[in-house]
Amino acid sequence: MNLVDSKSALKTLKSGLPIIFPTDTLPAIGCLPKFSEIIYEFKKRDRDKPLILMGSEYKQLIDYVHESAKEDYENIASKYWPGALTMVVPASEKQSSILTSNDHTLGLRIPNLYIAQSLMRETGPLLTSSANISGFKGSIAVEGIALDFPSLKILSPIPWEKGSGKASTIIFWQKSGDWRLIRQGEILVRELH
Repeated sequence: MNLVDSKSALKTLKSGLPIIFPTDTLPAIGCLPKFSEIIYEFKKRDRDKPLILMGSEYKQLIDYVHESAKEDYENIASKYWPGALTMVVPASEKQSSILTSNDHTLGLRIPNLYIAQSLMRETGPLLTSSANISGFKGSIAVEGIALDFPSLKILSPIPWEKGSGKASTIIFWQKSGDWRLIRQGEILVRELH
């Protein structure tokens, strides 16, 4: 198993490679935004499926949110983050180079796990997906993930704090004050209209 600490993880990420790290839900594979193509290759993921941008705190992600959605973003973020909620919002024009969706939206999330937040305080926001080969359930145990991705570095220390094993709730911003539920996960969002 290729274990790395946060400092070594940053070197790996800067070299263009992704790393595996725990979150409060499922283990994640993450990379620096400019290297997003690498996750699709490792996961064998359909390129039409967007990635999620994770950060250490909501202020770290606000520049990625289009002006029209910022107020709603801050309202939901202040109530549900850190936590198992992914918000899909229109992306800021100045951040469009990192988009992995075809509709100029970006999924954003702050995991409620100290080791993940600590990593992203060091690295900045990371584009992420669950740490499994697309189409397969995958393991939530470090040992199983290491078998699926033998060449990738895994954030230490292990054992990791156990995540819920459930995917995050996903909500989609439609217009001011109006969110649509895309996937019900662990969190029940009351502000959906």
